[in-house]
Amino acid sequence: MNFTPFFNHKPVRWGIIGCGNVTEVKSGPPYRLIRDFELAMVMRRDLEKAKDYAVRHGVPGFTSDAGEIIENPEIDAVYIATPPDTHKHYGLQVAEVGKPCCIEKPMAPSYGDSLEIYTAFEAKGVPLFIAYYRRSLPRFNTIKEWLDQERIGVVRHIHWIKTRTPSPLDVSGAYNWRTDASVAPAGYFDDLASHGLDLFTYLLGNIQDAGGFATNQQGLYSAFDTVSGSWIHENGITGTGSWNFGSYRPEDVVTIYGSEGEIRFSVLDEAPLEMVTGKGRESVFVEHPKHLHHYHVDNMRKHLFGEVLHPSLGDSGVHTSWVMDKILGVF
Repeated sequence: MNFTPFFNHKPVRWGIIGCGNVTEVKSGPPYRLIRDFELAMVMRRDLEKAKDYAVRHGVPGFTSDAGEIIENPEIDAVYIATPPDTHKHYGLQVAEVGKPCCIEKPMAPSYGDSLEIYTAFEAKGVPLFIAYYRRSLPRFNTIKEWLDQERIGVVRHIHWIKTRTPSPLDVSGAYNWRTDASVAPAGYFDDLASHGLDLFTYLLGNIQDAGGFATNQQGLYSAFDTVSGSWIHENGITGTGSWNFGSYRPEDVVTIYGSEGEIRFSVLDEAPLEMVTGKGRESVFVEHPKHLHHYHVDNMRKHLFGEVLHPSLGDSGVHTSWVMDKILGVF
């Protein structure tokens, strides 16, 4: 698919707001390694930490003021890698100045905030990407190919169970924004389950309706630690999920049931893809890149230069936020 390029100059100069741990290996390096992109400036509230990141990664500019990135005429596009409670705050500012933006997942702590961000970028006609990078990874696109080829027949149902033991940080009671209900109301569900639910809509189509239950069983932190949900896709495929972050052992298993077989895989764990049909069992391991956002960022390059439509845009990010709030019983 070809469409009008957003940029007619190279390189595109990126700035990162929030150069924390996620940007060290997972997401930051592709912005300076992908051709036609350049990482020109990073921001962190602690100026010394911003400087340290810039020096170690060869980034020419650093700051403790996000405005110096957002309003800087020498910065063409912005990656927001802060905790989700500030995504709307920064996102609306980036939309106002008309710069393309990638926002970390989840898009925002609520569907309402996500919709407000999306609407702001749509009004400006500016590309908005959401960092659901699994849509761009070869491992999960292999599953999409199997489904498109109807290798397991007609898909009937998808089920995901994700559990883990309480971490030492959880047990210690020390502050963790991922389990602070004011930042992430559903805790690890917001942080981790969002990846899978977004992936399922990519593989199987948008969700028509959803519902569920959420509670806090352990009392270790303010956010929910247990969620169960069910949903139905627009094409009639049903789905169920269970996420428990106080279990005795970790588990991450998705099963897609079809009329002629099933596919099993993990959303978050490093595990092979398995397909079972009447013809036998097939197991394939597709390795992830060193920098998990590599293909996601390269697809942004292709989108911004009018080559390929990116698979994770604002509209799909809003849809995932809507599904999550439906499961959590927000509306």
